[in-house]
Amino acid sequence: MFVLTVDQRGSRRDIDRVDAVLAALEPLDTVRAFERTAGDEIQGILDDPVTTARLAVELTADGHWSVGIGAGAVDEPLPRSTRAGRGAAFVHARDAVEAAKRQRIPLCVRGPETRWCRHAQTAGRLIADVVTARSSAGREAVELMRRGLTQVEAAAELDITPQAMSQRLRAAGWDLESDSLDLVADALAEADRHTTTGGPE
Repeated sequence: MFVLTVDQRGSRRDIDRVDAVLAALEPLDTVRAFERTAGDEIQGILDDPVTTARLAVELTADGHWSVGIGAGAVDEPLPRSTRAGRGAAFVHARDAVEAAKRQRIPLCVRGPETRWCRHAQTAGRLIADVVTARSSAGREAVELMRRGLTQVEAAAELDITPQAMSQRLRAAGWDLESDSLDLVADALAEADRHTTTGGPE
């Protein structure tokens, strides 16, 4: 199981972004929905490492959030409200988000299986750094590719040549995104598997 604790960065000098991000996260398939836990912090419970990886990287790259992922057991049966949840994953998520606040790339992963958590954290930070560095033109090009367009179709929509589209995607590191997210998800899955089984086989 994965608990994500996400805290808004620089909230004293910024608008409250929690309601907007909660609305954006509402369609996600979660074990327990994201909720505002205190002030400018949100928390949710997930069991899918792929969704967890993608969400953590997107929130980190957004620039407004410190993201902590806690892997581990939760006390069951889970209450209906995320805020009422208890268990090791919640403790690890708290440790992770507090550590993330001190990092240049504010994403940390904590859990009992430290090796795989560290691998997930490193891979997540690397791809988040790539995504953060994208220009507005690069983000626009990547978003079209995420929608399933071909490079030729995306170029036509942006009214640029296919060669220019290719250059934008290359500069945006698009070729790294899918495999890197898979790496984060695989490491999270291993961390969760070892939590469930009690250790490597």
